[in-house]
Formats: sequence, C-alpha cells, structure tokens
Amino acid sequence: MQFDVERTTVLGRPALTVRGELDLATAPRLVAAVESLLSQQPQSLVVDLIDTTFLDSSGARELVRVARRAAAAGVALEVVCPRANRPVRLVVDLLELRAVVPIVESPSLTENEVGP
Repeated sequence: MQFDVERTTVLGRPALTVRGELDLATAPRLVAAVESLLSQQPQSLVVDLIDTTFLDSSGARELVRVARRAAAAGVALEVVCPRANRPVRLVVDLLELRAVVPIVESPSLTENEVGP
C-alpha cells in the first residue's frame, strides 16, 4: 500500500489523514506535513490514523515529537486511532503512547463547535 498524508479537516479543524504504513521511510513526510500546518498557527490539529495500516517505532517516535511540537506551540492535538485499527493500536498500546500522545477513539467537538 502506498503512503499518503492528506491535508483535510475534521469537524472544522485542520487535520492530517495518514494512509498506509507509517515507518522509518515515511515518517519524514508526516513531520513535514505537521510542520507546514503548525507554521500556520492553528488552534488545534487532528492527526487521523484510521487508515494507517502499520506503525513502527520510527512512526511512534514521530507521533511523540508531533505531540511535543504541538504542545510547545499551544496547539490542541488529537491523534485519532480507534481500537478497531488493531495493527496500529497494538503498537500504540504496547509503547504506552497514550502517556505522551493524546490518542482518541474519534475526534471530539471543541467548545466552539458545540451548538446551543
């Protein structure tokens, strides 16, 4: 499967949809996409791993770096990785990424997006 990082929106927020294998060879493309988005100073960012088929330690390391960059920039980050994505979620759980990366089952509404 080919790798792709697509700029999208999720619930009106800037997002990066990651498709394919996030590994040593492809992690730099995620980093470049994140840096490009963060340079625009968004309030929030969603990284969507729903269609990611594989995650190795290099990809996991970059997710940690993304979380740190976002926090340093004051950007609310959500990394969407549902339990149904077993290959990726297994790595997330084994490495206990949830301790440093805001992993969620699905994107949440922010206060600004919740209607009256």
